[in-house]
Amino acid sequence: MIPYRRHTLDNGLTVVVNRDRTSKLTAVNILYKVGARNEDPARTGFAHLFEHLMFRGTRAVPDFDLPVQQASGENNAFTNNDYTDFYITLPRDNVETALWLESDRMEGLDITPEKLATEKKVVIEEFRQRYLNQPYGDQTMLLRALAYRTHPYRWATIGLTPDHIAAATLDEVEAFYRTHYRPSNAVLSISADMEEERMFALAERWFAPLADRPAAAAPIPQEPPQTEARRLEVERDVPATTVTVAFRMGGRTSDDFRTGDLVSDLLAGGDSGRLHRRLVKELRLLASANAYVSGDVDPGLFVFTGQLLPETTVEQAEAAFRDEIEALQRHDVAAYELEKVKNKFEANTLFGELNVMNKAMNLGFYEMLGDLALVNREVDEYRAIDPETIRDFARRTFRPENSSTLIYKARK
Repeated sequence: MIPYRRHTLDNGLTVVVNRDRTSKLTAVNILYKVGARNEDPARTGFAHLFEHLMFRGTRAVPDFDLPVQQASGENNAFTNNDYTDFYITLPRDNVETALWLESDRMEGLDITPEKLATEKKVVIEEFRQRYLNQPYGDQTMLLRALAYRTHPYRWATIGLTPDHIAAATLDEVEAFYRTHYRPSNAVLSISADMEEERMFALAERWFAPLADRPAAAAPIPQEPPQTEARRLEVERDVPATTVTVAFRMGGRTSDDFRTGDLVSDLLAGGDSGRLHRRLVKELRLLASANAYVSGDVDPGLFVFTGQLLPETTVEQAEAAFRDEIEALQRHDVAAYELEKVKNKFEANTLFGELNVMNKAMNLGFYEMLGDLALVNREVDEYRAIDPETIRDFARRTFRPENSSTLIYKARK
């Protein structure tokens, strides 16, 4: 349970605070509601580029990291398809350093041609090293393009091609900043051993003077229902063939997401998960097997994936996945097995709440989802999932016409 209070500044900035009486540290988290799904299809990778640019300094603070280090703090950031998150942990007495820095770069980022050129090179090199020159590097990109035809989830956070970043102009980058990096498109969350009113007052002091820059962002095109099975086979210079089957499923706030997440733990929750136990240990068809949900805000994917042993055929691997799916569709999950994965989810949630940074991040994330109270309600909603709900989910979701299968063959 994370106690919190919420307030919105006049400029639209949402502020969520938590008093943590157990920590000597303060966590300041600022989430911007911009990710890869907010990009122009002709200029992908901008959200990730900005994660880099936001550390390149402002007109007032040329070196962002130095004041953080002088305040005995640490900072970092990450970007995904739905949002971009920046976080700082530091001693409570230095909390205003974090608020000063974040308010400064929300409005005063100094994007020069030289800084842009430097970060473009960094991002393009990352694209090449992680996605183009790495074994299995383009696997996720191919799967996204197969499973989505309309929604921006069809490209990864890094973008569709490094050419989009290479061709980005200073005007385009500044326009992206003005559109998305503004008070009403952000959530500031703070967790500290400090009176809530004090935290609100500090947020008001540092962020209220910032003017909002209302901007009409382009609507996000939604993916139509999938009506036929999709399939793609490619050959690459990799050690082993992999088979990946993705099924479209509900978004992050849906009941289907929670059921799917629980099912993924039933299938792939460690060595005792069904896929490892059956397909790796007993049948010896796969070297490794996994199942996971993408966790996207909009309707996402439930993914089965396995790396084949040399003697296993693609047909055998696909048949093995179908057998596991049919077991979920036809039979109730045993009470012990279901209780085990529910206990795991609850334990992970409670353990995460011990960390001051996790508290601040979670408050920002659930506020971004539009259901802040879910941060304290979700364990109960997982607890309410029963065998019939799982069987119904499996029947509705794991349908051939709802599938996208990627065969990633090792070149002989």
